[in-house]
Amino acid sequence: MPKTPTARSTSIAGLLTATSLVLALSGCATYDVTAPADARADAPAAAVKEKDARVAADADGKNGAGKNSPGKDGSASGSAGPEVDCRKAKCVALTFDAGPSENTDRLLDILKKEQVHATFFMLGKNHVDKRPAEVKRIDAEGHELANHTWSHQILTEIDPAEAKRELSRLQDAVHKITGKTPRLMRPPQGRTDGEVSRISKELGLAQVLWSVTAKDYQTNDSALITKRVLEQTERDGIILLHDIYKGTVPAVPGILKELKKRGYTVVTVSQLLSPAKPEPGMVYRP
Repeated sequence: MPKTPTARSTSIAGLLTATSLVLALSGCATYDVTAPADARADAPAAAVKEKDARVAADADGKNGAGKNSPGKDGSASGSAGPEVDCRKAKCVALTFDAGPSENTDRLLDILKKEQVHATFFMLGKNHVDKRPAEVKRIDAEGHELANHTWSHQILTEIDPAEAKRELSRLQDAVHKITGKTPRLMRPPQGRTDGEVSRISKELGLAQVLWSVTAKDYQTNDSALITKRVLEQTERDGIILLHDIYKGTVPAVPGILKELKKRGYTVVTVSQLLSPAKPEPGMVYRP
């Protein structure tokens, strides 16, 4: 009989959600799943103390808001701008998959105007390798660099060595362009298992799924994309959009305007998890 999955959560509801996810995606493979709120609650005392100090310093105007610096290990931290405390704020993470593309500069213009930072899960082939300028700009403007594999192969359906190459090749390409190494990855179609988690852990990558999808790959109707996002968004959610489709970027201003109206603070994935730090191999899902 297959092993039951290992899931971490501070609530029965979270445990059931995590267990259901593992069963649905992996056929009972063993790996860890946690929600952003649970990750924050489980953060080590030292990380909590450090976070509290940054929040206090920011409140006193002692932090250099807007600076974009890598972590001590050269990782892409996604922590530019004022310190956000999602333990108190009503946060939602904004993420974009499968770029950069010809639409990315326009998207970055919008995010800059709205003073919002997002996490970009980038593809390598025909994207990062063709658009290094956009990758540099994503990083320079304080967004979070993340991994969506080199060529969008389904990691659970290929040889483990090939799956590792799919992830490591993107890591190397982003580091070559920016000097930073992503520490988050999103498996294509959200499909992961114990082997993918093992590889991710080896490469220093946490896995990030989502709770909100506009299915913008099905439509170029910006109004419909906006409606779908707003209907699904709840506190601590993770929004999945694609900056490669024509209808998506035009929807972003309206989405951001309404989210702010509803009291949301839009953040990167790492900001959503803080004071916890992304744990390699872990699957994060609201």
